[in-house]
Amino acid sequence: METLTVETTHLSAYLAAGHGTSGALLTIVGVLVVALLLAAFVWGRRMRKREPGPPHPESHPRLPHGEPVGDVVERREPDELPRTDHRRTPHELKGNGIESRRRE
Repeated sequence: METLTVETTHLSAYLAAGHGTSGALLTIVGVLVVALLLAAFVWGRRMRKREPGPPHPESHPRLPHGEPVGDVVERREPDELPRTDHRRTPHELKGNGIESRRRE
């Protein structure tokens, strides 16, 4: 019975020594992760400084004087569906919803 107690004591001492080592290892890993995050932040800031700034209002295109060119005014015809208990799928609808008539 005493050999079991001695082995258990040695095992406890071995495991207790491992906790201090793993704590130091976790601290080192944590410091490395923080250092990598800071380095990534600094690198990102440098990359952003190299990018061109936002465009100036003068560089945007302007509309011609008068009305905008190329506007199309449409009036869509209503497509009444009969009331049924059957649910319709998109391919069962007439024209797939893209038919329209130009307003004149």
